[in-house]
Amino acid sequence: MLLGMPRLTFTQHLDRFVAWAPRDLPGATVGSVLDAAFADCPALRGYLFDDQGRMRQHLMLFVDGELILDRDRLTDPVAPHQEIFVMQALSGG
Repeated sequence: MLLGMPRLTFTQHLDRFVAWAPRDLPGATVGSVLDAAFADCPALRGYLFDDQGRMRQHLMLFVDGELILDRDRLTDPVAPHQEIFVMQALSGG
């Protein structure tokens, strides 16, 4: 990791939709880190958000293993060297 930046990582299933390798990005909230990712890879926005700008229901975001609380505005804080991990929610029966 680069000094002072959070790391954004996606589950490997994302590779089917968008090419993304884990990387360090600037930002102090989940939303600001995602904005930096969208600047690098605009296609990520369509994977994460629907046409109304809401985070897709099938996704789960974690900061250092803790589920984020604010799925609407993505204001959960993220500190340098923390990892934001995005995965698809699992369901079944």
